[in-house]
Amino acid sequence: MTTTSFSTLGLDAAFVANLESLGYQTMTPIQAQGLPPLLEGRDLIAQAETGSGKTAVFGIGLLTRLNLRYFSVQALVLCPTRELADQVGKEIRRLASCMPNVKLLTLCGGVPTGPQLSSLEHGAHVIVGTPGRVLKHLRKGSLKLDQLKILVLDEADRMLDMGFYDDIAEVVAATPTSRQTLLFSATYPEAIQQISASLQKSPARVQVESTHTQTRIEQLFYEVANHGQRLHALVGLLAHYQPESCVVFCNTRQQCEDIADTLQTKGFYVQALHGDLEQRDRDQVLLQFANRSCSILVATDVAARGLDIKDLPAVINFELSQDPEVHIHRIGRTGRAGKAGLALSLYTAGESHKVIAIEDYQKNPVKHASSAALPAQGNPRPLKPPMVTLCIDGGRKTKLRAGDILGALTGESGIAGNQVGKIDIFDNHAYVAIERAMVDHALRQLSVGKIKGRYFRARKI
Repeated sequence: MTTTSFSTLGLDAAFVANLESLGYQTMTPIQAQGLPPLLEGRDLIAQAETGSGKTAVFGIGLLTRLNLRYFSVQALVLCPTRELADQVGKEIRRLASCMPNVKLLTLCGGVPTGPQLSSLEHGAHVIVGTPGRVLKHLRKGSLKLDQLKILVLDEADRMLDMGFYDDIAEVVAATPTSRQTLLFSATYPEAIQQISASLQKSPARVQVESTHTQTRIEQLFYEVANHGQRLHALVGLLAHYQPESCVVFCNTRQQCEDIADTLQTKGFYVQALHGDLEQRDRDQVLLQFANRSCSILVATDVAARGLDIKDLPAVINFELSQDPEVHIHRIGRTGRAGKAGLALSLYTAGESHKVIAIEDYQKNPVKHASSAALPAQGNPRPLKPPMVTLCIDGGRKTKLRAGDILGALTGESGIAGNQVGKIDIFDNHAYVAIERAMVDHALRQLSVGKIKGRYFRARKI
């Protein structure tokens, strides 16, 4: 039997105490199976999904390998998207909060290289980044990996899907062959087996059962006659179930835009998320969805990978994926941490083979529902999101911190702390979620009051 206490791993007592203070009481299956061989110094290939606790596996592993007296890059984590890299970087910083002087940098595209160059000049122990931007710094000579001890490929299957193989190979070529290599992937296609064979030495193989099988997800399949009825059924599902938060999955970028436009005309609070968005637009979409000021996210699989949205009540498959494994990954975004979840899927008679493939894959028949039971389109009454996002024209570069914004809003203004939601700080902008009923009051407060002794412009987005 695998033990589930972090104290059995031989970690420093202060480190274990910090883990407990962060809510890491017992190990998840991926942590219990993956950490022992990793801490022995073995290469690791782990099949695990977002939400399984995999970040803590490589986060704990790489932090224990660092020699903080040397300012050289000793650990590198490659991620497919900037959003995932940001999440991973934040979690490793949390895990390292009991270790003084750990320097971590995120290197991602979509932002200028200038500030990254000056940060690299001061040295770093850990780099978290996307393959393209890491490679750019390697080629410039601003990043050196000759002292690397541990390399992590997170969501390796998605990086290969996005065409990063050559970039990854060039980055790996700049690292010592003596490094430890950890490969994490939600799926295990042949391409992952090949990249493991080329990068790893006798890796320990860990596979945890899909977390989705242990959740309370209600799956319902609705057959529709054609594309027009598909849109009609989608509106009916949203009007009937009224999820406070929902991801609608599409197979193409164009579909994303069309569906988001249709839902907007019907009064739904919706945003589209796909690979063609500029980075700033992408950041805004994600933070509005995460801070509960946008109810519906219409997204492609690649764009939604690495989304860290807790308590997502529902997902809807506007169209079924070609791959049943992707379908299971989609629906696994709801029903997390033992909460109830709802997964609704639309399909035509011509897609029945996809439904059969899903049944075979999950070894269970699916439950069919009648679209005749959905409300007539008429005039749906979309649920208003509980929060509204304000954008403030100041950020890290003007030394704004979340506490400064919270203080300016809650001082003597009559706004309670619990009426202020998530605060996100970027280089030149900050975003704060405010309860809908208080948003005009908050906007007035920011327009006449000062933050850190200065006036900043603010507006709704």
